[in-house]
Amino acid sequence: MLYISHIRAAVRLLACMVWFAVLIPVQAVNLALRLPFARKWPVTVYRVFNRLLGIGLKVAGKPVKQGPVLYVVNHTSYADIAVLGALLEGCFVAKAEVADWPLFGLCAKISGTVFIDRNPRLAVRQSEVLKERLTAGDNLILFPEGTSSDGNFVLPFRSALFSAATVRIGGRAVTVQPVSVAYTHLDGIPMGRHLRPFFAWYGDMEMAPHLWQLLGIGRSGVEVRFHDPVSIDRFASRKALSAWCHATIAAGVARSLTGRDQPPVAAPPAPAGQAARPDAGPAAAGKAAA
Repeated sequence: MLYISHIRAAVRLLACMVWFAVLIPVQAVNLALRLPFARKWPVTVYRVFNRLLGIGLKVAGKPVKQGPVLYVVNHTSYADIAVLGALLEGCFVAKAEVADWPLFGLCAKISGTVFIDRNPRLAVRQSEVLKERLTAGDNLILFPEGTSSDGNFVLPFRSALFSAATVRIGGRAVTVQPVSVAYTHLDGIPMGRHLRPFFAWYGDMEMAPHLWQLLGIGRSGVEVRFHDPVSIDRFASRKALSAWCHATIAAGVARSLTGRDQPPVAAPPAPAGQAARPDAGPAAAGKAAA
C-alpha cells in the first residue's frame, strides 16, 4: 500500500504557495516592461516547483534551441507542466478551461500559455492562432492527445493542430520535435502500472484530492526523451507527420517504462537539397537533472 504523508503534503503545499506568491509579481514586472527575462523566468519557476514536489528528472537527448519550435508531447498529468517547463523555454498550448482554474490558470496566463477551444468547428481558427505565435518567434508545447492518459500508453493524436507545422518562417518550415514523458520511479524504485495513477490525472479524477496525494508521496522519477527533430517537408501531409510523432513518442514512453530498447521509428528522408539542421542529429544519451 502506498504511504501518503499528510505532513509532507502540507509542508510542500505551503512551500509551493510561498513560491507562487514570489513568482507572480516578478513575472508581472517582466511582462509589463517586456523584459527578455520574461521567457526565461518560467524555467526557473518550474525548476523550483519540481524540487518542492520531489520530482527528479532524467533527460535523454537534447531539445532544439534554434526556434521557433513546435514541441509535441504526450500528456499524463498537470505535473507535466512543471516537468517540461523546467526544460523548455516555450509556451504551452492548453484547453480554454485551464484559464479559469484556481492558481493554475493564473500561472498559465503569466507564462504565456495559448488557450484554445477544442471545438472541431474552430479548428481552422485555432491553427491560425498557433501559426501566429510561431511566426512571432514563440516556441510552443503541444499535447496532441487532447486529454491526459493513465501514463501507461499514449492515446491517439488529434492531427488537426498539426496544421500549425505548415507555417513557413523565412521560407523555411517550422521545426517539430517529439518529446516523450514517462513517470518511472518512486523513491528510487521502478514504478509499476498500479502506482502510476497516483501521478497520472485522467478521466473523472478530481484535482484537489489527487494533488494532495501527489504532494504527500515520496520522491518521484520522471524520464523525458527528446527525439530527433523534423519538419512537415519530410511528410506527405500533417496526418502523416502526426502519425510519425505518435509512433516515435509511444516508442519513447515504452522504452522509459520497460527499460528495453524499442525498434526505431524512421522518418522519411529530407528532401534533396535541403540542408540539415546543425542540431538535428540522433538523440544522444542525456543527463540527469534535479
